[in-house]
Amino acid sequence: MSELLEVLKQHAAPGQITGVINVPERPARMSEWPGWVQAEVRSALAARGAENPWIHQVVAAESVHSGHYTVVATGTGSGKSLTAWVPMLSSLVAARSGRTSLAGMKFRPTALYLAPTKALAADQLAALARLAEDVDPRIAIASADGDTDQTARRWARDYADVVLTNPDFAHHVMLTGQQRWTRLWRGLSMIVIDEFHNYRGMFGAHVALVVRRLLRVAKYYGANPTVVFLSATSGDPAGAAARFLGIERELITVVDQDGSPQGSKEIVLWQCREMETEEDGGNEHFEDPDEDSAEAPVSVSAPTNGRELPRRAANTEAGELTGVLVESGAHALTFVRSRPGTESVAQVARTWLEEHSPALRATVAAYRGGYLPEERRQLEHDLRSGDLRALASTNALELGIDIAGLDAVVVTGWPGTHASFAQQIGRAGRAGKTGLAVFVGRDNPLDQYILANPAEIEDATSEVNVFDPANPSVLIPHLCAAASELPLTPHDPPVFGLPDTSLFEVLTEQGFLRRRPAGWFWNPTMGESAHNAINLRGDGTTVTIVDAESGGILGTVASGQADTSVYPGAVYIHQGTPYLVEELGEDVALVRLHRDEEIRTYAREETNVEILDVEESRDLGIGVWATGRVVVSSRVIGYDVRRNSDGLYLGMVPLSMPVRQLETVGTWWTMKEAVILDCGVERSDIPGALHGAEHASIGILPLFATCDRWDLGGLSTAGHSQTGGPTVFVHDALHGGSGCARRGFDASLQWIEATLSVIANCNCSSGCPRCIQSPKCGNNNDPLSKDGARRVLLQLREAMKAAH
Repeated sequence: MSELLEVLKQHAAPGQITGVINVPERPARMSEWPGWVQAEVRSALAARGAENPWIHQVVAAESVHSGHYTVVATGTGSGKSLTAWVPMLSSLVAARSGRTSLAGMKFRPTALYLAPTKALAADQLAALARLAEDVDPRIAIASADGDTDQTARRWARDYADVVLTNPDFAHHVMLTGQQRWTRLWRGLSMIVIDEFHNYRGMFGAHVALVVRRLLRVAKYYGANPTVVFLSATSGDPAGAAARFLGIERELITVVDQDGSPQGSKEIVLWQCREMETEEDGGNEHFEDPDEDSAEAPVSVSAPTNGRELPRRAANTEAGELTGVLVESGAHALTFVRSRPGTESVAQVARTWLEEHSPALRATVAAYRGGYLPEERRQLEHDLRSGDLRALASTNALELGIDIAGLDAVVVTGWPGTHASFAQQIGRAGRAGKTGLAVFVGRDNPLDQYILANPAEIEDATSEVNVFDPANPSVLIPHLCAAASELPLTPHDPPVFGLPDTSLFEVLTEQGFLRRRPAGWFWNPTMGESAHNAINLRGDGTTVTIVDAESGGILGTVASGQADTSVYPGAVYIHQGTPYLVEELGEDVALVRLHRDEEIRTYAREETNVEILDVEESRDLGIGVWATGRVVVSSRVIGYDVRRNSDGLYLGMVPLSMPVRQLETVGTWWTMKEAVILDCGVERSDIPGALHGAEHASIGILPLFATCDRWDLGGLSTAGHSQTGGPTVFVHDALHGGSGCARRGFDASLQWIEATLSVIANCNCSSGCPRCIQSPKCGNNNDPLSKDGARRVLLQLREAMKAAH
């Protein structure tokens, strides 16, 4: 690893390496399996080298065996799954042999395993099935998901002791036809939630309610299963698990003292290389809103002044680093944020190797969703065997595929959460071996903050998994689905976090439910299954982009983003080719090949935020810090036209688009105008100062909440009609709220200090994408005042400190 690190240092330009973090070697801490672990299980474990478990495995297994809800929050490769499977397999052996009181159970114990992806469930199936076969060939392990044929589903339903699936199948099949899964429910003793840290935002809220409904059905059939959460290290795992299940956190046991060995690892923080340019300042700083574009060979950012040079795109930098590592003899994996990006990074690496080491050019490939399963399996095999030296992958290789023996990992841009980052770099040096990881920062506030504060990359405690099961947009459809499974009764409100049955009565008045002596039933005359009204992974509505000349489909865009991306007159880029949008309908956008490759368009939005309810507020003396429910009204009013090569502004075209409304949750702060003027901000610069502070705070919030800045929105105004003065809003971009803005309210001083640090440490003079510019700004980053943003945030920070 020291040799690879030296190679990187020699390759780097001055200032590119902003820090090197040494993660020291950690020795294994061993223990012994408890006496209740059956001899057959011990023997099978010993054959796999797990005769002496790590300490966290024993502590967690004891908790699970005792029937406690348990969160196992330890590192990658720490054997978390055994903490569930050892108690489960032991109970199955005991039930069959009559060695314990379990033999007196009325029904044979069963378990249900939920994974966020099919790949992870398949990987667990293979490992668990082999272990169970060695323990007792009569133990039946089966998977059931959307790809499983009817025969295999029936076998899983009628015979399996452990069923491995995903939340989608549990919702749409198992709960919809819960009477057919009676054998599973009546013996259900364990539900395993794997990769728990992945359940966040709207998806996390949906799955939390699916699991509560699973527990409700199991209870109806007489079972009381233990829930086991397997998670990466994160902040407040007990709180997240308690919120997930809707119970008190005191009922959750957390096991987070990792006893597994860890090889030493070097984490290199890498700034993209500055590029020489003949441009001499003066151009407005802007950025392509598709920050994951694989087509741009360099960052499209132009210099904000004569001293600052643009930097290469992170994908270009990562591709070259991949080539350098391969030439140096390393087996590497490079994580990229987008599917097109994987192809771009792999091509850059191959091109670099063609020039420096041609014989290795064919040893680099891309790996992403969209490939056929047999193609992906072949790529995995070739990487393990050494025929391939490097893969450029999306996060498809973050979970579920056991690829060990890698020397290095390159992470292109912050992957969203500390947990994901730990999973990705954990691919290097697994099983106690040494490893090298390189984090390549992109042009956004969060990445730049991490580059300037290397210690943050190791601190996962500030990041809390956020999701909101109480979101009415999520909760109400799940209540309807629950009523169609089993009638709702006066005992059910606590299951769904409700104080009483008043919401059941409201849904009855609206015609969704019917009141009967036995409870509240789903009204089948609504014309649709209650389960079909729920899409666990989003609203699912898209606009199809069609080439008007050929009739071919170029792609899709989420309906909520259509107004700002495929509005009439927009230039839409597909595989590097520009198309002009001619018409936007409810579900189709018609485009035609655009001959002028120099023109790009950027939507302008008009936004207003109305405060519906203040849930919590703190007086800061100079203003307030508050959170509550808000309504965001937005409308595209036109678009700017710019020249692609240098960003030169060519004019604005007005549009008349419909107003869209979003009821959600926001956090906001106000500041008296006199305070802003006293800190040295001119009155004319107040809008730009607030706007810059808004952008930077949105960019940095994902450091504290498990979200992406695209999950957030904001508004800044020098005079808000309800607050009566200068106000900055940051709100969730999902109906009903996701919990991210609320997490910002709770993080308060930490959030503002990090935001201020990003602005203060950026060496640009008037603002850039690394500090206060945003690729998703509806006003195309106008107006902005970097110095003003710094000054008002200083005032806000000092007021927060005084209030605390």
